[in-house]
Amino acid sequence: MVVTVNSVSALQSAVVRAERQVQQVETRVNQDTARLAQSENQLSTERERLAQSQRDRDVSSARETTTTATPATTANLARAIERPSRAEQVLPPELSINKPQLNTLGQTIGKFINIAV
Repeated sequence: MVVTVNSVSALQSAVVRAERQVQQVETRVNQDTARLAQSENQLSTERERLAQSQRDRDVSSARETTTTATPATTANLARAIERPSRAEQVLPPELSINKPQLNTLGQTIGKFINIAV
């Protein structure tokens, strides 16, 4: 077998190309490993958030069941949500405007006070 210079240099260039490809693949593997680790950390964080959210929801649900409304309260709430008729829309006494009162002569107290003073 005769080995020529061309065949040796072709082999050397093939080895150099192969080494470059191996380095590129190793670089990609390292980058993918880093991205995988980052994704695993993010997944772990999201799982913890989900677990916390579920715990909060369970606590909230437990509070709601311990403070269940009686049927009368539920009916009042349902009625309050509906729009009451105009006649039912009354301000509580502490918020209503006092109407002038009449004395025995039919005069309002305010007018009587204004005249007398």
